[in-house]
Amino acid sequence: MKRGRPVISEVRERLIELLAVIGKGYGYVISKTYNEIFNPCTKENIYYNLKKGVKLGEFEVESIKQEHGKYSWGTVVEKTYYKLGPNAKPKGNAAVKKYFEEKEAAKDTSK
Repeated sequence: MKRGRPVISEVRERLIELLAVIGKGYGYVISKTYNEIFNPCTKENIYYNLKKGVKLGEFEVESIKQEHGKYSWGTVVEKTYYKLGPNAKPKGNAAVKKYFEEKEAAKDTSK
């Protein structure tokens, strides 16, 4: 048996499904959405799996943007936007589909 973490990850598979629907997003929003749909996991785990997915070709870094504002740590935040890579194979997760359908329905009723 190889040492270290296994290459296959349930979290990364779910992230692929999530990005297949939203197209692109940065870590915080991806993490927040993931935790609303699935069993919560830490932001560190989400960021680890995003970076590991980039190495495996499942995700790509679309852009890195610096945004200015008033944050507790300073005036600048760096956001890394991820999208699906060539090795991503989304299967169509029912929980992700249901979440975004309900979100659309709620948006339509509020108009």
